Amino acid sequence: MSIEINAVKRDAKGTGASRRLRHAGSVPGVVYGGGKDAVTIELNTKALFMEFRHEAFHASILTLNLDGKKEDVLLRDYQMHPVRNTIQHIDFQRVSANEKIHVKVPFHFLNAEIAPGVKLGGGIVAHILTEAEVSCLPKDLPEFIEVDLAGLEIGHSVHLSQIKLPKGVEFLQLAHDNDAAVASIAKTRGGVSEDAEESAVAPAADAPAAEAPKAE
Repeated sequence: MSIEINAVKRDAKGTGASRRLRHAGSVPGVVYGGGKDAVTIELNTKALFMEFRHEAFHASILTLNLDGKKEDVLLRDYQMHPVRNTIQHIDFQRVSANEKIHVKVPFHFLNAEIAPGVKLGGGIVAHILTEAEVSCLPKDLPEFIEVDLAGLEIGHSVHLSQIKLPKGVEFLQLAHDNDAAVASIAKTRGGVSEDAEESAVAPAADAPAAEAPKAE
């Protein structure tokens, strides 16, 4: 199901204008990319936050309804108020159906309770990564990626190369020969097992996205 968000163009720019928008119950933002000019926008604070709090909002193709015209976008950046936990500014990037996108997708871990390392060995699951960046066409973008821990023994790890991905989806880290560990089962009285630590290679640098205009 597509998530649709409504926005209108805003003409007033600058820090003062953005502050007035927030006081009036709106969030300033920008939409850019797709071979078009960047457009400054504003969105209703309450309506936006209702969608923003869902996991799918952060890893899905969104429908931006801008003054009655709809286009596909991705959430690319946002700033939160350090105390009030409200959205201060938000950035969206236009996407094309025929161009691959790079998006961080969350992991959903399954069957931890029946893993031999937990059920028989008394170990605990250590989540080394909670998300990973994938490359795919917009139509193939998954909201999340399942990681099955059913066969995991104590001291062992699940790596990116062992995770089944939907058709048309690839891990960017594997393209850079970085088969990082995603989860492991550690002994209860210790940290992550030595085997898991050695296999938890640092993630590769994020692939560059289109440059966004600076937040106001």
